[in-house]
Amino acid sequence: MSAAPDKIVLPTRRLDPAKVDLLRSLKPGDKIRVTQTVRVGAKKWEAATDGEFREIAYLETGVTTERVKEDDLVVPVVRFVKPNGELSSISIDEHTRVSKL
Repeated sequence: MSAAPDKIVLPTRRLDPAKVDLLRSLKPGDKIRVTQTVRVGAKKWEAATDGEFREIAYLETGVTTERVKEDDLVVPVVRFVKPNGELSSISIDEHTRVSKL
C-alpha cells in the first residue's frame, strides 16, 4: 500500500482541513464508513457503506475526446474493502463524509 499523498485536493473546490487530516491519518485496515449524497432529478438521499481502508489515491479523468492535458481532472479516491471482500473505491467531494469506526 502506498502512503497518503502529501496533499489531498479537489480539482475545483476545497476540502475542510479536518476532513483532510482524518483522511491522511487513516491506516490500511482501519474500519471506515463512507457517506455520500445521491441525487437523481429532484430526489436526493444519503447512501453509506462500511469497509476496511486500503489507501488514498488519485484518479485521472478526462473527456471523451482528445484534448489538451490541462482539461484532465484529477480527483482523490478512497480505496477500501467491503465486508463481503469486494474491493471498492469512491471519489471524494466536499460533501463526502468519511468516519473512522
